[in-house]
Formats: sequence, structure tokens, C-alpha cells
Amino acid sequence: MPSTSRVPRPSEAEAPTPTSSSAPPRPGPSRVVVWLRRLRPLHRWVGVPLTLLILSSSLTGILLGWKKYVAVLQPPLQRGASLEALDWQPLHLISSAAEAGLRDHLGSAPGPIDRLDVRPSKGVAKVLFREGFWEVQVDLTTARVLSVDRRASDFIETLHDGSILGEASRATVSTVLGLGLLLLSFSGLWLWWGPKLARRSSPPPRDT
Repeated sequence: MPSTSRVPRPSEAEAPTPTSSSAPPRPGPSRVVVWLRRLRPLHRWVGVPLTLLILSSSLTGILLGWKKYVAVLQPPLQRGASLEALDWQPLHLISSAAEAGLRDHLGSAPGPIDRLDVRPSKGVAKVLFREGFWEVQVDLTTARVLSVDRRASDFIETLHDGSILGEASRATVSTVLGLGLLLLSFSGLWLWWGPKLARRSSPPPRDT
């Protein structure tokens, strides 16, 4: 008796058997995740070397904020004999009195004068010298030296703004510190908000 087995057609033999285990390709990371991966090392490598500069600026800024209340940082402001400008001596006599007072204090010739800070409400002129951070307060009325002392606050200010390395470094330090803080602020904000945004935008898990 002839066999009744069915011979498969060529198209049927070559056709692949469909499988239910095939899954769609996994999507790549979102833009939020990509930016998070880029900003983490940038935030770290900017923050680590900038830490020393930030600490120096913060500590010296605190000291400068207290300079008028601590005599060690800045000599207390004296008071002159008169507050009337008509009674005051000319500035060249005030400068000469300050130079003579500092010369007597040091026992040697003082350096050049940097500036005169006149305080009309006290009747006093602060004569500041370029070398040694010296300050001489002179009575505007009598041209008498009221105090001779160093201004530690001026030295602290050179640390604060970077001018201790030279006057040209003042702008460089301020620029580096300002740009670094801006970068750390924006990158830190994104590193905090980015994961929240990524969780919100990610699709919910499928039920199996």
C-alpha cells in the first residue's frame, strides 16, 4: 500500500519557525542620562582643584567683614580736634606729619605714601603707605600723629583677591574663581535635578 506521508513544500521547509521569545531592541540612554554622565566627571575635576581657592576666599572674606570691629585686623579710627573743614591743615602738611611719625616709629625712612583716606566725620586723615601695610592717623586740625600701626586687613585683602602674587593676577584669580563657581553651581543643580527628570521620563515597567 503506498505511503500517505505528506512531503513538505520547499517554501514550507525554508520558512523560519516564529518564536515568541524575540524582544524589541532596547532603547539607548536618554539625553538626560547622557548629560549626567558627562557632567559628573566635569563637576568633580573642576571642584577638586577649586576647593583651595574657595576656602581661601571664604576665610579671608569673613575676616574682612570683621575688620572694623577687631583692632588686630584694622587700627581703630581716632578722632580729631575739629570737624570743621575750615580748621584743617593742608594735605601736604598732613602727609609730612605722617612720614615723620612713621620715621620715628621705624627708626628709618618710610616708603612712599599710597593714599590719604580723609574722614570728615572724625576730623582725621588715614595716611596709608605702600610698603609694610602701615597706617598713620593724623589729626586734620593740629597735624598731630594720633596712631601708627599696621593694617593686617590690607594683607588679608591681597590674599582674598590674589594680588599678593602681583597686581596683574587680581583679574585672573577673580575670573577663575567666578567662572568655576558658576560651572559648579549649574552642574551641581543639574546633577541634583537630572536623576529626578530621568525617572519621570522613563517608561513604566511592563507587566509579565
